[in-house]
Amino acid sequence: MIIDIKTKQKGDGKKFFQYVIPSVLSFALSGVYTIVDGFFVGNSIGDLGLSAVNIAYPIVAVIQALGTGLGMGGAIYYSICKAEKKDAQAREYTAGAMWLLLISSVILTISIFLLNGSLLKLLGARGEMLVLGEEYISVIAAGAVLQVIGTGLVPFIRNHGGSFYAMVSMIAGFVTNIILDYLFVWVLEQGVAGAAWATVIGQGVTMLTALAYLLRKKQFTLSIPFSKMGKVAAAIIRIGIAPFGLAMSPNISLIIINRFSVSYGGEPAIATYACIAYVICIIYLILQGVGDGCQPLLSQCYGEKNWTDLKDTRKLAYGFAFALSIAGCIILHLTRGSLGVLFGASGEVNLEIARIMPIFLVSVPFVAILRITTASFYATEKSVYSYVLTFIEPLFMLALMLILPPFFGGQIMIWWSTVWARVLSAVLALILKQRVDRQEMSA
Repeated sequence: MIIDIKTKQKGDGKKFFQYVIPSVLSFALSGVYTIVDGFFVGNSIGDLGLSAVNIAYPIVAVIQALGTGLGMGGAIYYSICKAEKKDAQAREYTAGAMWLLLISSVILTISIFLLNGSLLKLLGARGEMLVLGEEYISVIAAGAVLQVIGTGLVPFIRNHGGSFYAMVSMIAGFVTNIILDYLFVWVLEQGVAGAAWATVIGQGVTMLTALAYLLRKKQFTLSIPFSKMGKVAAAIIRIGIAPFGLAMSPNISLIIINRFSVSYGGEPAIATYACIAYVICIIYLILQGVGDGCQPLLSQCYGEKNWTDLKDTRKLAYGFAFALSIAGCIILHLTRGSLGVLFGASGEVNLEIARIMPIFLVSVPFVAILRITTASFYATEKSVYSYVLTFIEPLFMLALMLILPPFFGGQIMIWWSTVWARVLSAVLALILKQRVDRQEMSA
């Protein structure tokens, strides 16, 4: 049952943080999953292993983002229907999302198995990097069902008022992943395959704990009339495209950066960005955690047509996300000289990380604006605006990388292209937000 939310009351800030803090911690842990693999593989195999996991990670991200998108799409409609007192429809959206998670995970598993090598080549893997990447992804594909369902159930837990339990389920999977990474990669020396098995099993633990919560609360259901499945699925997918894209955005950027870096900076540049991406993506996920954490509040206010409370909640989200972005920038700037060492990178790569990290930190506050605005759009059925903000960043990035590096400095312009793409995306987000605010005031 959704907790009654009245954000204009004295306890609005308390309610906001009760939802958002567990979500932020959950998303931070999901980012640390990747760091754990990079840490153990990098210190076991070196730059080559680190680059292989990095270049293969977008495939892993698709699996997790699919679960996030479908789960979030179903959970948003669940919250809106509950706010409108349409309990039967709310349960139909729960069932529809569960069926979509099951079916899509099976299709994804088969597809990745069949296209493993081709996808990695498309991402730029060659030679030994390709061999290691195939070894990693073949295991990840085997556990795709666990990952899709595990990530898809978490938004439902949050929308049922179980933000803290959602965090607990993530922690359970995270601890499992660390223990098994140590055992498989270092003790048993299973290399990238061992890291992949640790990730899959960790996600399986998250799935089981999340499923246990929904079953205990009697909120898990697969019961939906066949005649309604098409309409429900279409609605879930329509909303879910934006959170899917938002979860994928850093990885789409990763693909673009890796592809251009192969031409300009080679393997050292890929290894450099691998280390940077591992840590800076945690900040991006934390910012997404703010947006997705307040989504139940935004969706309920939207369902109740309570525009004042909706705007108050969104203001809290902007302020908190901006504060977290600044704190993250300070921490990464102070630790930039040791990040490569953490992942077992070479001295050359470590020096390059310290040199270019400040460039990437420039864009972090702008990412905060972009993430909160996008989340507020898909939480309130502004699907078209959320699509635009989700996919405009990689388009800006691609355009800038086609123009800037050839004429203004090669690899360094690859790095700056990412910054300018995020700044431009944030500016567009503010323009669209003002437009929506004017529409709501005139409604």
